[in-house]
Formats: sequence, structure tokens, C-alpha cells
Amino acid sequence: MFRIFNALGQISFAFAGHAVALEIQATIPSTPEKPSKIPMWKGAIGAYVINAICYFPVALVGYWAFGRDVEDNVLMEFERPAWLIASANLMVFIHVVGSYQVYAMPVFDLIESMMVKRFKFPPGVALRLVARSAYVAFTLFVGVTFPFFGDLLGFFGGFGFAPTSYFLPSIMWLIIKKPKRFSTNWFINWISIYIGVCIMLASTIGGLRNIATDASTYKFYT
Repeated sequence: MFRIFNALGQISFAFAGHAVALEIQATIPSTPEKPSKIPMWKGAIGAYVINAICYFPVALVGYWAFGRDVEDNVLMEFERPAWLIASANLMVFIHVVGSYQVYAMPVFDLIESMMVKRFKFPPGVALRLVARSAYVAFTLFVGVTFPFFGDLLGFFGGFGFAPTSYFLPSIMWLIIKKPKRFSTNWFINWISIYIGVCIMLASTIGGLRNIATDASTYKFYT
């Protein structure tokens, strides 16, 4: 049961694109006649559909083939054919190289702004090189040091991303728009709130429990 809860958090993490949504929309030309929210909405829908097409078949087939004991990295379960494993890992590498830049951009901006305002670093290429390289090195160290990626993914997916992705936007929309009670939009947002809260609680509990349970088997730097 707790593994299922943790899986909900991992799904929440996979579909949490809110962190870069505003960054992406800010790069889209916008005029009163052609506001950026129209292509942004189409792009967001398309992105989540593609995400679902890519992720859910892998999750379902992986569970069907290996059961609940499947590794966090499903490629670790395969032994052959070698060309398929190599091709899949290459695709993962290409995906991460691109997506890491997009998802880390808000963090890069935050670090660079703090270093300029608080520590009086001059803005420029040198600052970007140092700040971004240090952040990448830090995340690499954390990723290599702590081998319980799946458990952490579920925990942070529930604790950090489920609220900001699923029910906090609905709460803000209800406060700002004030839709008529018991209207369709009112019901949809309240359903999202209840589902989001349940996912947050379940996946956070599942992630913490799995971390505590699996801690005795963790082997660092292996």
C-alpha cells in the first residue's frame, strides 16, 4: 500500500511543470489581440498529453512484467538485448540534457540574482559559469550520494509538487474568480483540491515510510 502511495508522488513529480510555465510563457510574444495565454494553453495541453503517452505505458508494462519489485530505473531490470538498453539510455541522456536546462532555469535566476544583489558579484558570463556549474556539481553530488531516488521522488512529489500543481492553483482561482457556487467550474476546482490534498498526504506518508524501511539496505557510492 505504501508503495502505491509513493508511486502517486512520483507521478505528481513527473507532471509538475508549473515551475517553468511562467518562464516559458514570458518568452512568447503577447499582444492584446493575440495574448500569449492562448498558445501557452495549447502547448501545455500538448505537453501533458505527450507526457502521459510516454510515461504511462512504461509504468503499466513495467509493472505487468516485473511486479511491484521493479527497480526505480526500469532499464536496470533488462539484461538483453544490449542495443535496446543502450538506445534507451542514450534517449534518457538526451532528454535529461535538455530538460535539466529548462527546469533549472528558475533556480539559476534565483542564485544569480542573490549573488549580484547580496554579494555584489558583477553580472556576466563568469558569474553564470561559476553559479551554474556549482549548482550542477551540487545536484550531481546529491544524486550520487543518496541512492534512494525513487523514495525521495515520491516524497518530494507529494510534499512539494502536489500542492503547487494540483490544489493551490485551484484555491487561488476560486479566491480570484469567485465562481458561482455549485457551478461546473466550482465543482471541478473543489474536486481538484480534494484529490490534490489526498495525493499530497498519501505520497508524503508513503515516501517517508519507504525511506525509513529501505534505509537499512542503502549502499552509498555503489
